[in-house]
Amino acid sequence: MDNTYKLNVAGLRRELPIIQIAPNLAIASFVILGDCELVTAAAGELAKKLPEVDYLITAEAKGIPLVNEISRLLNKSKYIVARKSIKPYMDEPLVDEVVSITTQKPQVLCLDGKDAEMIKGKTVALIDDVISTGESLDAITRLVEKAGAKVAAKAAILAEGDAAKREDIIFLEELPLFPL
Repeated sequence: MDNTYKLNVAGLRRELPIIQIAPNLAIASFVILGDCELVTAAAGELAKKLPEVDYLITAEAKGIPLVNEISRLLNKSKYIVARKSIKPYMDEPLVDEVVSITTQKPQVLCLDGKDAEMIKGKTVALIDDVISTGESLDAITRLVEKAGAKVAAKAAILAEGDAAKREDIIFLEELPLFPL
């Protein structure tokens, strides 16, 4: 197996290292943090595909630059980040637990109570860099629904593995998994 995967997305080419994450599984490591060119190009393409929504929401941390740029393009004055721990400044946070393919252990996602109140009765789009198992999206969906909002779209730059077969997500390109 080659130790890199060549990805073409949003008119750009990237060579991703293939990293073993479990005894029988490797992934092409796609990290958008610090890649302004890729974030800008992908955000532009995703923004064109999104329905009209009131708010954009992402999970901490890799989706943050992407949701920031999409928000800017769509003239949204605010986006929301589901944090990975309860912060001291949070008032009555909503909490859900998730195990994603990259963390492989339980972690929490938290929505600040003021953010939950702000999205009550509103429509939202969930934004991420990669959708793989969908566990993180499911946890954010549960948080959003607890807050009384409706998820109108789920979007990512890449759909990894079986996620590319889903009809309920918006994505730009497929990313394979690498069984070992």
